Amino acid sequence: MTPAHEHQHGAGTDARLIRIALGLILGFMLIEIVVAFLARSLALLADAGHMLTDAAALATALWAIGLAARPATPTWSFGLKRAEILSAAVNGITLVAVSCVVTVQAVQRLVHPGEVGGPAVLTVALIGIVVNLLATWVLSRGNRRSLNVEGAFQHILTDAAGFMATALAGVVIILTGFARADAIASLVVVGLMAHAAWGLLAESGHILLEGAPRGIDLTEVRQRLLDVDPHVLDVHDLHAWLLTSDQPAMTAHVVVEDSCLSDGHTAELLDRLQDAMRDRFDMDHSTLQLERALHSEHEIGSH
Repeated sequence: MTPAHEHQHGAGTDARLIRIALGLILGFMLIEIVVAFLARSLALLADAGHMLTDAAALATALWAIGLAARPATPTWSFGLKRAEILSAAVNGITLVAVSCVVTVQAVQRLVHPGEVGGPAVLTVALIGIVVNLLATWVLSRGNRRSLNVEGAFQHILTDAAGFMATALAGVVIILTGFARADAIASLVVVGLMAHAAWGLLAESGHILLEGAPRGIDLTEVRQRLLDVDPHVLDVHDLHAWLLTSDQPAMTAHVVVEDSCLSDGHTAELLDRLQDAMRDRFDMDHSTLQLERALHSEHEIGSH
């Protein structure tokens, strides 16, 4: 199976898994909203709000997978693969927005606690744990190397942990009548959302700002290119980045001896250089310019 077919198969599998998780989340979210208002539970309402962002995250992830599958065009020469990274960034931003809203409401409930239906909170939270763990298990079978899938997974995972905090709050309310436990559980959910948001925004920002792939040292890459063949004299204008979360790419100018260019050795050398990048750094997309030493005099801004 070719890499292109493998990618299409993986994207199709991811889309199917995301649809299953989306159905689980939407169905339970509607039930939770109704119970949250009946029980006057901010924790349940916070969880429902988080589940709404979960549903939006899953829908956005599906949309991004569809865009990423489109072929390249003269306008979009790499296709729309980075739609997946934008989706992950949007997921991070929505987590921040919801956490801010819930924080304000939780502080108000801490100052002025209201009556909270403990049994209803506990019952819905326990069901929520089951639903979210099931959705988490479904998404865990997808391609976690994809930041798009990982963003959706983090949304669901933090919601599952949030339901556990809510269930604990329900137990406390039933046993002690301490209504502020509901607001405290909400703040626990906020902390989980903030942690997940930071990870998504940091990683998506790193990719969108063309940072080098994690774990790839450009000094090591340069040395590996130099070590491939004694005809290689220097390497400059070396750049490495991620097209999308699991597709690294690089470009470099490789200075070779004049004899290498005149005796027809360049085709073999180029193959060896690209094989070295593929074998050592998993770099399938490498663009290498072979040039004479004197060519640098004609370049502006090389480094």
